[in-house]
Amino acid sequence: MQQSNKGFTLIELMIEVAIVGILAAVSIPLYQGYVVKTQMSRAVSELGAYRSGFESNLSGNSGVNNQSLGYSPSNLTGDPVAEIATINADGSGHLEVTMGGKAHPILVNVIVRHERTVTGNWTCVIDKSASAQWRDIFSPGNCTVI
Repeated sequence: MQQSNKGFTLIELMIEVAIVGILAAVSIPLYQGYVVKTQMSRAVSELGAYRSGFESNLSGNSGVNNQSLGYSPSNLTGDPVAEIATINADGSGHLEVTMGGKAHPILVNVIVRHERTVTGNWTCVIDKSASAQWRDIFSPGNCTVI
């Protein structure tokens, strides 16, 4: 009676391990890029939510500060006590946060800013100068990267 061998040979196992290694080498950087882009989009969106509070406080006499905006720091921003709003004498201004906290290391110290013109138009600006590993794919489509 002849026994049939069941299982994999050493060569077959080595080939499968090599294939898994190649797939991991390709997919991990892609995944990291998706995480960075998602965190960047989240920070832009969270900061943009305070624009309406900025506008309503701008028309009143109360001034604009974190408390009047109802600002609640995100775990993606660095300094939770820094004032995020700045108003200029001509009515222009901006909302600004610096990435940090639990943000991906590529995003640490990247500045996210929503700038308001005198006429009330808002634009999104991302200052990537503090990130040596920044790639253009991390930017949300509606923001200017400087």
